[in-house]
Amino acid sequence: MTALFTAAMALREVDPGAYEGELNEHWTIGPKVHGGVMLALCANAARTSVGAPGLEPIAVSASFLSAPDPGPMRLVTSVRKRGRRVSVVDVELTQGGRTAVHAVVNLGEPEHFPAGIGDVEGAPLLSANPVPGLMAPEPPDDIPPVGPGHPLAGLVHLAQGCDVRPLMSTMKPADDGCPPMIQMWARPRGVAPDALFALLCGDLSAPVTFAVDRTGWAPTIQLTALLRAVPADGWLRIMATCTEIGHDWFDEDHTVVDSLGRLVVQARQLAMVPPKR
Repeated sequence: MTALFTAAMALREVDPGAYEGELNEHWTIGPKVHGGVMLALCANAARTSVGAPGLEPIAVSASFLSAPDPGPMRLVTSVRKRGRRVSVVDVELTQGGRTAVHAVVNLGEPEHFPAGIGDVEGAPLLSANPVPGLMAPEPPDDIPPVGPGHPLAGLVHLAQGCDVRPLMSTMKPADDGCPPMIQMWARPRGVAPDALFALLCGDLSAPVTFAVDRTGWAPTIQLTALLRAVPADGWLRIMATCTEIGHDWFDEDHTVVDSLGRLVVQARQLAMVPPKR
């Protein structure tokens, strides 16, 4: 049986540079397709269109124009640059003739972590990544997956396609005014995480507006995700933070770390603050 995430990323070329794919109900938040999954699918279309071995979507900048329903998608690519180290591809994801996502994808080789750098073999030259010191490589046994009976089960349907384990205590309103720091673990079902799944995780957290008791739909307007490295097998650790939640707009940053403690994705988005209930 094909792993659900692998099937979700499958593309069929219908014209030169144009592809068809499908994102079903396993990849939705509420009734609509999840933005991170669409971003990953756009990245795969760009990578497929260039077709150069070793190239990965190292930077994806996506504008969300509409929220499509589960079902068939069409992706049209336009190669803007074929370079020795970096290529650039425009991607439009449409459904029923309506554009849902416009993405600009930079393709290159992510970090290789060569030996002999710094004091520790393979370590970065400098790192201020807080996640390894705050989150264990695997979710503790008392953190259940999103599924039947879980508080998020009726909303986070993409938990059918991947194992998602949020630390619910980090999603509650902050009584002391402390900034949010939502923590969760995730991995695809039946397959090791890859570059595309890591990019999905750059938009996986619940909105940081939970910290101010705004828990409704928070549509993303623009999201930029940076693939720093291809993840190792195992759980991915995700931490979501922000700088400011306004009355109309908020920012949200995701830091994604693999099972070896390596930074694999950084993402920042601008989204709308849900109305007060």
